[in-house]
Amino acid sequence: MTEPDRRTQVLEAALPVFARHGYRKTSMDDVAKAADISRPGLYFAFSSKHELFRAAVQHSLDDSLAAAGQALSDQGRPLRERLIEAFDEWAGRYVGPMAQEIGGLMDANPGLLGTMPVEYPKRFLAMLVDALSRAGERPARTRIAPVDVARTLVSTAAGIKYEVTTREQFRARMTTAIDLYGADRDRHGA
Repeated sequence: MTEPDRRTQVLEAALPVFARHGYRKTSMDDVAKAADISRPGLYFAFSSKHELFRAAVQHSLDDSLAAAGQALSDQGRPLRERLIEAFDEWAGRYVGPMAQEIGGLMDANPGLLGTMPVEYPKRFLAMLVDALSRAGERPARTRIAPVDVARTLVSTAAGIKYEVTTREQFRARMTTAIDLYGADRDRHGA
């Protein structure tokens, strides 16, 4: 296995371990076992638990943001489909018990993450605003600014994420929210 593959394997194994045990109780041994790597090998890749935790969260957020961005940029698909997929990639993948644990872990350890909990959501919001802005005219009676639509959809997704237990439920509820945004658009032919 190449070094980048090994690193990815460790990063993908680490976050669920941190979520299950909490940051303080997670040991480097726990992560090494989950990643099927030796403890010295883990320390060769990451000098500390703090470095590993930050890298695991960043890896997860990078993956989510990249997948959401790819969905939003596919101009060959209707905006509705792109929005549903983008929200599924950004928030839907974090639904369920493990997702709640990861969210709690990130909330409980904000100092360990620096600006990530603020910067990544801003980047996702900017991608949404761009996609909504490029979608064309809004109906005259509902001239809601793209930034306001994006913020409302993000807030809706955040609430739904903690109310549902499966990714499928998240997608269904987000589809309803996105359809509510687009319902006037379809009725008025805009």
